[in-house]
Order: sequence, then C-alpha cells, then structure tokens
Amino acid sequence: MAINDISNMFGFLGGLGMFLYGMSIMADGMQKTAGSRMSSFLGMLTNNRFLAVVLGALITAIIQSSGATTVMVVGFVSAGVLNLSQAVGVIMGANIGTTITAWIVSMSQLGDAFEIMKPGFYAPLIIGVGALLLVFAKGQKKKMIGEILIGLGLLFTGLDFMSGSISSYTDAPVFARAFALLGGNPLLGMLIGALVTALLQSSSASVGILQTLAMNGIVTTNAAIYITLGQNIGSCVTAMLSSAGGSRTAKRAAVMHLTFNVIGAILFGVLGFMVFSLMPSFAAADISAVQISIFHTVFNLTMTALLFPFGDQLVKLSGMVVKEKEEEGNAGDQETAATLRHLDERIFESPAFAVETAALEVVHMGQITMKNVKRALDAVLTGNLEEVEIVYKTEKTIDNMEKMLTEYLIKVDNLSLTERQKRIVNNLFYSVSDIERIGDHAENMAEQAEYLVQHKLDFTETGMKDLRSISDSVIQSFQHAIDARQTGNMDSVRKVSQYEDDVDNQEEELREKHIERLSAGQCEPSAGVVFLDILSNLERISDHAYNLAGYVKDEL
Repeated sequence: MAINDISNMFGFLGGLGMFLYGMSIMADGMQKTAGSRMSSFLGMLTNNRFLAVVLGALITAIIQSSGATTVMVVGFVSAGVLNLSQAVGVIMGANIGTTITAWIVSMSQLGDAFEIMKPGFYAPLIIGVGALLLVFAKGQKKKMIGEILIGLGLLFTGLDFMSGSISSYTDAPVFARAFALLGGNPLLGMLIGALVTALLQSSSASVGILQTLAMNGIVTTNAAIYITLGQNIGSCVTAMLSSAGGSRTAKRAAVMHLTFNVIGAILFGVLGFMVFSLMPSFAAADISAVQISIFHTVFNLTMTALLFPFGDQLVKLSGMVVKEKEEEGNAGDQETAATLRHLDERIFESPAFAVETAALEVVHMGQITMKNVKRALDAVLTGNLEEVEIVYKTEKTIDNMEKMLTEYLIKVDNLSLTERQKRIVNNLFYSVSDIERIGDHAENMAEQAEYLVQHKLDFTETGMKDLRSISDSVIQSFQHAIDARQTGNMDSVRKVSQYEDDVDNQEEELREKHIERLSAGQCEPSAGVVFLDILSNLERISDHAYNLAGYVKDEL
C-alpha cells in the first residue's frame, strides 16, 4: 500500500469522524435551543394522528435521527406521556423528518444556482463564526447558535474530506464489482444498509455516507435503492435494543417502528426488483446524491400515506407480537413501579424532556405525600388505626421515590443542559428532599395518633377544633406548593406564602392557648405533649411547603 493510499484512508476516516461529530454537536445545540418548544409540541399532541406525524417530522428534523426520535418515543410511551395511537403517528413523522439531512448533504449537487452552497465554499466561514460566538458571546442562546454552526460546518467539512479521499478510486474495479453484487441481490443490499445504520445509530448518517459515495459516481441505482431501504430498517435497531427490558408498551412502540419500515422495504424492494429486471440499463446507471434524497423522501412520504389509515391496525399488530403479562403487587409497589417507568433513561435522548419528566415526577411524589399527610391527620382526629398502617406503608414508597428521583436527577444533571435547566434540576433536588421530610412529619403524626389510641387519650373539643383549623391551612399551603411546581403559576406561590404566615400565627396562638388549658387542668398532660408535638409537625410541613414554592419562584 502506497503512502498516498494510507493518506487517503486517514483522510476518509477523519472526514467520517468530523461528519459524525458535526452531526452530533449540531443536533445537541438544536435540542438545547428548541428544547422548551419540543416540550410544548408534546403538549399539543392529542388523538389527532396527522398532527402527531407533523410533530414527529419536526422533532426528527431537529435532532437529525429517526432512530433517536423513536428511542425517545419508546421512553415517552413507557413513561405514560404518549399512548400507542399517538406514538404511531410520531414514528411515521420521524421517517419523514430524517430526510432533511439527506437534502443538506446533497445541496452541493443541486446545480449552478446552488454553487455558493457547496460545503467547501462556506464551511470554514461557518466554523469560524460559530467559534467566535462560542468563545466571545455572553448570552446562552448565542453560544448555542455557535454550537449549531460549528456542528454544521464540521459536517460539511467532513463530507469534503470523505469525498476527496475516495475521488481518486472512482474507477477502481472493486467498487464496480461490490455495487454490482449489492444491486443484483436485494436482500444483501438491505442487509448492508441495515448493518451500517445499526452501527452508526443514525439513518441520517448512513444515508449521508452513501450520498458521498454517489457524489463520486461509484454507486449504481439498484444498489443505492436497496441499501437505502435497509438503512430504514437499521434505524429501528436502536429503538429495539432500547426497549429490551422495558415495559410492554415500550416494546410495542419499537415493534411498530420496525413493522412500518419492514413493510415499506418489502413493498419498494419487490417493486424495485421488478423495475430493475425490466430495465437493466437503468439499474446499472450511476445515481446522484440528489436522486438518493428524492428517493428517500418519496419512499417515506409514500409509506406514511399508505399506512396512515392503518395506524390502529399497526397498534393491534404490535399487541399480538408482544404478549401481555399480568401485573401484580400492592398499591405501594405499583406506585414505585410507575415511578421507575416514568424515569425512563431513554428520555435522556432529549435533555429538555428529561428535565420536564423529572419535574412531573416530583409533582407525583408531592401528591402521594399530600394524601399521606391527610391520612395521618385523619388518624389523629378519628383514631382510625387502619389509616396509620397505610401511612407507614406509603412512607416506604415515598422513601423509595426519593432514592429513585435523586439517582435520576444526578444523571440528568450530567446531560447537556442550559443554565435555566440546570437551575431547575438543582431546585428539584431540594424539592425531593423537602417532600420526603414532609412524609416524615406525616409518619410522626401517625405515630402520635397510634400513641393516643393505645393510651386512651383524648383532646378537648376546643383542642380538636384548633387542630382542624391549622390543619386546613397546612393542607392548603402544601397543595398550592404542589400546584406551583406543576403549573409554574405565580399566584400559587403567593398563596403558599399567605398560608405559611397564617400557619405560623396560628401555631403560636394555639400553643399559648393550649398551655393555658394545661394550667387550668382542662386536659391531661400526656395528651398535651402529643398536641404540642402535632402542632410542631404541622408547622414544619408548612415550612417545607414554603421552601417548595420558593424554588419555583426562583425559576420564574
């Protein structure tokens, strides 16, 4: 092997590396920029499958990989954010969105009018502008735009390196024989396309490499068609691997994606084989990067149009492939399992969604803790020991949720986040701790209720009335704190502050009144100690609720 050959090999590998890395950091920058918008897109999803297709295409165009989008969809379905009917629309749209990269790659071959858009012409300028923004810009948004520009520039520079490295081998017989073999064997062509895509974890990247070869005139039409069909199947591999070990619905989402692309590959593969058999000269002709983009787009649009009316049937078929299993366990176990499902690490494909999912699960933890506080208060006021037992069991669930959420938030904190997202994650850490402490106070009150029953102690009517009064204010304070986290509503934050002041005033007043009753001999000292302990726990719950609202205020 001559030194020139080694140099070309290094050039091709370096170009491939720049292409893949450029695509990665460009997608990362676009996700940061559009993260909040992508979250609102999901909120728009209803049972309107057409809208789901549009949003699936839009999200994939942003993150530059249908495989990554489907992995996210698998996570959303597993977490209960999407149902399978919505997911099938997003998956169809993902296949359309992935064609954007192919068009970006083929821009340099769109004709003389697009001469100025050739990668070699403006890629260095894009990288230079991006680097200046990244190094010298002060605003977070400008830095993210710099990331996107550097990624785009590296992508185009990588394409130039790859194209330049193989241009001198375009007449080599090995290429002609290889593509003749792939073109004459549809199954082999699809298999190569699927394997390359599975290895690169992105159909956009593998199609880009195929287009680079086509730019140098060494790819035959039939080989390109079969390889492209295989690349669509290969884009399912990431999601299939991701769903392994996941919930049944997650596996069904991955199966729907695979089914969609396999049906498309079979239909177009058979059609292509018939056309190429009748027109051998067309089959053996060279294909350009633009023509690959056209076929890639036509294939995905056609398959979406054909299978769009059969979305429900795809959902049912996935149910037949992935058999249902009965779920067992008590309510606490189910809550823990649900939390574990919701904190699906597949959502890490989109840091913005990962942060939002964590926030929603903190709200879920708060709602469970709220119910436990109410049970503990009910046990205090009624002496119902059955409620006490439920409080103890639920407290274990709350402790498990704290552990799972903390571990999840640590991983989210290591993702590529904006400054605001990092602040939210930091506040969620504190929120989880505050909610867990509220759960501990509920358990303390349950213990006091158990003590009252076991020692046959009672509060006076005035004492019971006072407890109900302060309890109502505490519950309102905690509820508005949860609402503030869920909705980001400043009114809820203000209400928490108002109720916190009310609780502090009541606690001081009730403590004094109770001491007066003790001095007057109107209640037993043992019951009095319990009363004061319950007051203290209620006041602490209100303090933690105030902290929770404060974190939301900090973000707003």
